[in-house]
Amino acid sequence: MAFDFTITARCPRTRARCGCFSTPHGAVHTPRFMPVGTAATVKGVAIPQLVETGAEMVLANTYHLHLQPGEAVVAEAGGLHRFMGWQGPLLTDSGGFQVFSLGAINRIDDDGVVFRSPRDGARIELTPERSMVIQMALGADVAMAFDQCPPWPAPEGEVAEACRRTHAWLERCISAHERPDQALFGIVQGGCFPALRAESAQVVAGFDLPGIAVGGVSVGEPVEEMHRIVRQVGPLLPEAKPHYLMGVGSLREMALAVAQGFDLFDCVLPTRLGRHGTALVGGERWNLRNARFRHDHTPLDPTCPCLACRLHSRAYLHHLIRAEEMLCRSLLSLHNLTTLLRFTTAMGQAIREGCFSEEFAPWEQGSPAAHTWCSPTAAPTP
Repeated sequence: MAFDFTITARCPRTRARCGCFSTPHGAVHTPRFMPVGTAATVKGVAIPQLVETGAEMVLANTYHLHLQPGEAVVAEAGGLHRFMGWQGPLLTDSGGFQVFSLGAINRIDDDGVVFRSPRDGARIELTPERSMVIQMALGADVAMAFDQCPPWPAPEGEVAEACRRTHAWLERCISAHERPDQALFGIVQGGCFPALRAESAQVVAGFDLPGIAVGGVSVGEPVEEMHRIVRQVGPLLPEAKPHYLMGVGSLREMALAVAQGFDLFDCVLPTRLGRHGTALVGGERWNLRNARFRHDHTPLDPTCPCLACRLHSRAYLHHLIRAEEMLCRSLLSLHNLTTLLRFTTAMGQAIREGCFSEEFAPWEQGSPAAHTWCSPTAAPTP
């Protein structure tokens, strides 16, 4: 099955664009935030609720699904879509991020990575070929290449070695990947070193895969460094491919990245904040535990169409989180996901209408894009 990316609108003043990425399980209209469902579930959010947020593509994680329940179980169920009950497009991470996040319990060499399972200490070997086998068994629409994400800060020599290894592993991923109904995306690395980033973008783009991602950001570096990387690498990516900025989900950073031509984003931020009682409202983070909400009987965000904002007050949500009720964590996660999906949908509308800018803040009354914030969240037809 063919994968296709069509650019449907462009911003006249920035590199921002709207697009439609076609997959075997439907289209993804960009720019678009993708909720993270690490273990085949977006934490605290049921599938019908997830659909209501405006989500079009969801992520799952190769490493974690390999540990539990195992890719064989998922394949027996008919693949990841049927296993988790999500009918739209899916993307699986390669396990490469765990090379970074589980650095204390792994060993890396040119062949791959050896982990000690955090569950039982069992030896787990993950190579580019093994990552492809697992992802093909899971059956997501998009599989990510196995890469090495160096930590921040790391010396230039170590980052250069990680780039070399990432490029070599990409070749092996391409050789091992055999599912025509699954697109393989390569990943640009290079840390905070401009020359390495430029070289990696050139190498990964040269494989002419259906999409290209930029990794190794939001790994502890100062936000100014992330901005610099996004501004440098965005113009280096192949124009006709979807551009995926991995691990980024804050509003300001997504707006800046869209202005540099990025299309897809993911982050655990909305559900992680929700589980800790924090809501995203008007570009701010509100801690619903704070006493100021105890007698506030207004909706959390009157502009938001989510279940939490339609049915409940700030005072009620404050009560739930102070009482440690599970419902509040679910409601706030649902609200935060809706906020990020609304934000990327609003950016798309602003691009089409010629009122997008890098300082995009559509909830502000003085913004030329203010009308996009209260518009329906349904995706446009291409």
